[in-house]
Amino acid sequence: MTSFWMFRFVGRIAWFLVVVVAIGTEVEGQEKPGDTLAAGAARIDITRAGVESKRSPLFVKALAISDESSGKDVMVITVDAVAIAEIGSIRDPYLANVKRRLQEEFGIDPGAVLVNASHCHGIVCEDIEDRTVEAARRAWEGRIPVRVSAGTGREDRISENRRLILKDGSVADVRHAYALPADDRIADVGPIDPEIGILRLDRVEDGKPVALIYQFACHPIQGVPGGGNTSDLSGFASQVIEDQLGHGAIALFLQGCGGDINPANYKVVDQPRDAEPLGNRLALSTLAGARTLSPQPGASLGVVGRTLKLPRADHSRRIEEMKREIDTLVETLKGTSLDLDTFLPLYVKYHLSRTEESPSNYRQRYLQDEELGIDDWKHLDEVNRKNLDAYVANIRIMEELTRKQINLALLEKHQARNEAAGSRTVEAEVMGLRLGDFRLVTFPAELTVPIGLGLKARSPHELTFVSGYTNGYLYYAPTAAQWKNSGGAQEDSDCLLAPEWQSIFEEAALEILRDL
Repeated sequence: MTSFWMFRFVGRIAWFLVVVVAIGTEVEGQEKPGDTLAAGAARIDITRAGVESKRSPLFVKALAISDESSGKDVMVITVDAVAIAEIGSIRDPYLANVKRRLQEEFGIDPGAVLVNASHCHGIVCEDIEDRTVEAARRAWEGRIPVRVSAGTGREDRISENRRLILKDGSVADVRHAYALPADDRIADVGPIDPEIGILRLDRVEDGKPVALIYQFACHPIQGVPGGGNTSDLSGFASQVIEDQLGHGAIALFLQGCGGDINPANYKVVDQPRDAEPLGNRLALSTLAGARTLSPQPGASLGVVGRTLKLPRADHSRRIEEMKREIDTLVETLKGTSLDLDTFLPLYVKYHLSRTEESPSNYRQRYLQDEELGIDDWKHLDEVNRKNLDAYVANIRIMEELTRKQINLALLEKHQARNEAAGSRTVEAEVMGLRLGDFRLVTFPAELTVPIGLGLKARSPHELTFVSGYTNGYLYYAPTAAQWKNSGGAQEDSDCLLAPEWQSIFEEAALEILRDL
């Protein structure tokens, strides 16, 4: 008999004796009938040697959960990395190896292993696989009886949708890779998901916290002043949560449907980029939600897994269209006598002029011309304004060319990859997890926020959450509607999947939720 099940046996006897001595009296901290869960949590630093960040190190964290009543086990692993292989510093066959080793060492079904990347752009250590397994081992060996609480928090101040809906009906996105469209072209922005999914596990013995899972949708790509390796806003948030919970509790961040969600003020250039204030806000909102939760008697564990075959995209038609669009834009560039050195002071001068009528000289010079019947200054203004307008138009065209060329390169990359694949489909591992009232569905790509909002609305369960970036990486997975904007935004271009992926996944996700 393992140590934690022996603990459970002794705990039940103690509980029975207390009841005999004091009928009807509930003793705080004792186990209630129906509680059958045990859990352990651990974390290990995975920051790459030589590029450490003193403010926000990277961690792999593991939460092992076992259900005595069903005999089920699950291992939840979170990694401060951009993705589970494909991009970033984690490489295949990391996921397959971790699952195999957990099965060999602890008997955990590979379908019950959930590995989620926070999507921070940190650089992890070279022995990430060994450290992941070691964190899982510590969590597994540290399991003790727990009670579960589930609920939500809210945070709407730290994120913004990066999709810009333009007045002509097209869509652009907010990236550091290229400039924004002009303000006078922007009509609206997309939604965010401010909900924080919260799952708290507390010791049966004394009610102290073992672990807290919090799930939220936002790219952790704000960075820290001066740059450097960082676990970004989710890393700062987790540290605050762990400090406030105390008792060695581990905070595990699960990335949600953050494919089109940026940190707030992502493109601000008049202050240092710093993820810590955003992370602090996320932490405080998570803790505020966690304080409202109460343990759920009789909570149990459920795990469902499926492998979907999803159609690969054919971007060939859109690629040819974009090449023609780029050629057209190049042809619209016009000559002007200005260059950068003459444009900048002239632009400032005409936009800071004291009056519209006399930007080039003192007002009396214009009045003197009127007395003499000449218009030399007015004519100069006409010429300058014409050249300024032409130069600005060229700049806008070049910005548009940059956006199109970068996104075209993404389409061409995935088109070449899909053509070379030798298969018209790609496999995607989808996982469903239930712990008490908390239900989670995962997908191995960068899901955009409409996917999560839509599945939450259609789920038969109140506490439903959807996480991308889990058990693999298939790049972005835009909705079928967003896919039509291929070439206009990164999430619509950096895509392996055909638009039909959405209906296939959503149907499977809803079936999983009904089964959980």
